[in-house]
Amino acid sequence: QERLVESGGGSAQAGGSLRLACSARYIGRRFCMAWFRQAPGKEREGVARIGSTSVTRYADSVKVRFTISKDIDKNIVYLQMSSLKPEDTAMYYCAEDRGVCGTPWFDPTKYPYWGKGTQVTVSS
Repeated sequence: QERLVESGGGSAQAGGSLRLACSARYIGRRFCMAWFRQAPGKEREGVARIGSTSVTRYADSVKVRFTISKDIDKNIVYLQMSSLKPEDTAMYYCAEDRGVCGTPWFDPTKYPYWGKGTQVTVSS
């Protein structure tokens, strides 16, 4: 069984919405969870993260449009994406660090555990 499994990806029109889910075996209250994305030919970039006290951080490109949240009881982390743009098209990955969020939070090397990703495609 994979540690992290993403779901909810798919196709959407610009301006539409999608909700991604990251199912984990266990999400501890102190875990740092994040969403990253990677478009073809581009580096993996941090999208959002949520820390132990549910403090959130977002990439400037998704602020206001995306919301990260977690349900500890269900061991799921969500990424609600609204007002989607074609430039949001990418493979989206869930990442986990079993401790305080590292700095900078958007550095992929700070996260030891990763899911296999879910594809999001936004058409204009």
